Amino acid sequence: MPPPAPQIIRVIDLETTGEAPPVHGVCEIGWQDVALGPDGRWEIHGEGGARLVNPGRPIPPLTQTIHHILDEQVADAPFWHDVARAVLDPYPKRVALAAHRSIYEEKFCSPALTRNAPWICTWKCALRLWPDSPTFSNQMLRYWRKPEGLIHERGLPAHRAFPDAYVTAFHLRDMLNAVGIDQLLAWSSLPGLLPRVRQGPDRGKEWSEASDETIATMLEDRDEDVRFTAETERARRRAA
Repeated sequence: MPPPAPQIIRVIDLETTGEAPPVHGVCEIGWQDVALGPDGRWEIHGEGGARLVNPGRPIPPLTQTIHHILDEQVADAPFWHDVARAVLDPYPKRVALAAHRSIYEEKFCSPALTRNAPWICTWKCALRLWPDSPTFSNQMLRYWRKPEGLIHERGLPAHRAFPDAYVTAFHLRDMLNAVGIDQLLAWSSLPGLLPRVRQGPDRGKEWSEASDETIATMLEDRDEDVRFTAETERARRRAA
């Protein structure tokens, strides 16, 4: 009998024509799986992959400067609705999807395409697990953490779908082995908990060092993550 198929979490990365579907479309999707091994440890699984996608509209020069995908490269590629389901809902058992700042991928990967899969946001989880990182971009975490086993060349070029998914998968593997899937899903369901104040007179300080005036100001900020962090710090102070 063949061994049972492992549980996997599929890491997704998209390159698009812009940030706002349906005005903008997907022009490339990349993936890399992380699987739960028989020893209870999560590991990189399989080779991953990428597919070009016809976005159904021209790719603006502004986004071409990021991913360098040309209109002629996607002219004969399949459309998103012909590609998405097979990539987003793979066999064997997929227990979740993941992405770095998954809010972006979730705009294009609708529940209908993912069969309502839960998402892990590795950016939100990195804020909790590695608060000392200088910043929390995928590439900063890559070079700051230097994950074991990451092949440098497979993670290049940056800002293409497979290399970015590949790098994110190593962050996810280490997160899963540190705290488990339930904790990552719980953190991902909340706004980001920022480790340091982003602006104002207390910029760069840990939130526990910020003045009461800064906390009060940040409670009115337009950014959901800033408001959530300020609310969390205010609650901590009141409890103390």
